[in-house]
Amino acid sequence: MAERPLFDFPVGTLARREVAAFLVSEATGWGIVPPTVLREGPFGEGMVQQWIHANQTVDVVAMVVGDDPRLRRMAVFDAIVNNTDRKGGHVLPMPDGHVFGVDHGVTFSTEPKLRTVLWGWMGAPFEADERAGLERVRAALAGDLVEALRELLDGVEVTATKRRVASLLRFGRFPRPNRDWPSIPWPAF
Repeated sequence: MAERPLFDFPVGTLARREVAAFLVSEATGWGIVPPTVLREGPFGEGMVQQWIHANQTVDVVAMVVGDDPRLRRMAVFDAIVNNTDRKGGHVLPMPDGHVFGVDHGVTFSTEPKLRTVLWGWMGAPFEADERAGLERVRAALAGDLVEALRELLDGVEVTATKRRVASLLRFGRFPRPNRDWPSIPWPAF
């Protein structure tokens, strides 16, 4: 296994979390995560993700600091998957204006560990399209998506994901940082 062990995630699970994040991204209908699949390689199971040629002329720091509205959906997605590592360098703006997010190996924890540079909307109500994306994920979690996630994650992590989606829909707002967990990853960019 070519994976560096982490103290708070089970060894050998990061590639599966990357694929699970892609599946949830697809369920939102927003295409935030590039296509990602599991593969066997010389060091065992791993993931392969489509290479993205981002627009290098876009100032990602300005996007994040300026709360670029294109990042709202990514912030909702991060709340769904409980992303504990959304750094500015994981935001890839495309020439056509679309924005991809990468590096989702530390997601789906059962504990509230959301750590991101995308706090610009904390407490703000969801817009209609954001709520619709959450509804699509909730519906998918009642169907084929739940089975696909159970193949990749522990059952309690799938249950926690369903609960996060239900909570986000119930409260209808972007979450606020957890006071018991660092809210911004290091380094931030």
